[in-house]
Amino acid sequence: MVTGLEILLLAAVLVAVLVAANIVQTVRPFVINAVVGLVVLFLANFLFGLSVTVTPIALLIVAIGGVPGALVVLVLSLFGIAF
Repeated sequence: MVTGLEILLLAAVLVAVLVAANIVQTVRPFVINAVVGLVVLFLANFLFGLSVTVTPIALLIVAIGGVPGALVVLVLSLFGIAF
């Protein structure tokens, strides 16, 4: 026999799953952008021989900015301003 507590727990789990799915759907483009930006940074290091020092700050800029962030880090490194 199904009790009210079991129905309440089932409803709570359903709401939690829907909220988690919504969060994942919202965050997915940012994660893809960050991964592509990091790939651009590492390809620039290995393929083109650019000496970009990978620091936590550079990784944070690339992770937040994606490809534009990677380009900013590369340009700053080329001009000797940072990284």
